[in-house]
Amino acid sequence: MKVDVDKLLQMGVEQRASDLHLLVPSPPAFRIDGTLHRVDDHPPLTPEATQEALESITSESQRQAFHRDLELDFAYSIPGLARFRVNASLQRGTISLAFRCVPIELPNIDKLELPQICKTLALKQRGLILVTGRAGTGKSTTMAAMIEYLNERQTKKVITIEDPIEFLYRNKKCLIAQRDLGDDTRSFASALEHALRQDPDVILVGEMRDLETIATAITAAETGHLVLSTLHTMGAGPSIDRIIDIFPSHQQRQIRLQLTLVIEGVLSQILVPRASGKGRIAAFEVMLGTPAIRNLIREEKVFQIPNFMRLGKSEGMHTLDQHLFALVKEGVVTADEALVRAHDPIELEKMLKLS
Repeated sequence: MKVDVDKLLQMGVEQRASDLHLLVPSPPAFRIDGTLHRVDDHPPLTPEATQEALESITSESQRQAFHRDLELDFAYSIPGLARFRVNASLQRGTISLAFRCVPIELPNIDKLELPQICKTLALKQRGLILVTGRAGTGKSTTMAAMIEYLNERQTKKVITIEDPIEFLYRNKKCLIAQRDLGDDTRSFASALEHALRQDPDVILVGEMRDLETIATAITAAETGHLVLSTLHTMGAGPSIDRIIDIFPSHQQRQIRLQLTLVIEGVLSQILVPRASGKGRIAAFEVMLGTPAIRNLIREEKVFQIPNFMRLGKSEGMHTLDQHLFALVKEGVVTADEALVRAHDPIELEKMLKLS
């Protein structure tokens, strides 16, 4: 049976699904509020069906790239509906497709209930800002909301390097150039290096995947640019350690010192189902580049960062567990959902009992 990809994607948007999965030999499945739901009245997918689905939404050059690399990331649009980030891969010799919905409307910091510190960070003149978390936790959405906040308030040249391009910006006060990995550039590192010659004020790097990209991003931040990027790490401390550990041991001292000069903030996020049963909300750990935090990084005492975040509420910092506690007290999420996701569930449970 032929798969009507556009019809399934429209169904997903109507049901507020974040993802659509086409996987042989199962029926199509939507991820809604973090849970997978199969389309029960749809027959199981066949290898021929997923192959036809891929061919219906890709160009010849994209198909050649997929057959060469056995992996493909690209964007697909349905005018007036939404854009989708798509990954094509092979499993057991058959094509598997995963679609991530990217709404046409640009995200808004207040509407998403993101920490207000995001506004302050978005307007920084220079430095490095990291948004971290597992795949699918909304990192790209958070960064897009910050870029759009900047776009509405300051006149800056912004360059984004994405894989693939997700949100489409309209120039307001900013001049925004969006570069797509594969179509517009060969690699994050190469695009980032060349971006430094394109008179940017702000550079967004979709993901810091390798040593070369990380090194160039730090250099860009050192030379007076504001750099935003993501890491697949959980927590502020582990994010700092990940950056340092990717370098050879003889370079780690120098990178540690460079980080103390450029780090402006780390936002580490997860998604938690709302108590109402409708939708999810992002819970954050917020670390800022205060003198005390920079000193901990310099002195190789990253393990002490959580203690300083707990005491840094007046500066805008907090741990993930502190944010989960606040969300439970406000009735936004349930205690059970918060405890499952806490870094220290025993401590969070004590906090809830004492409150």
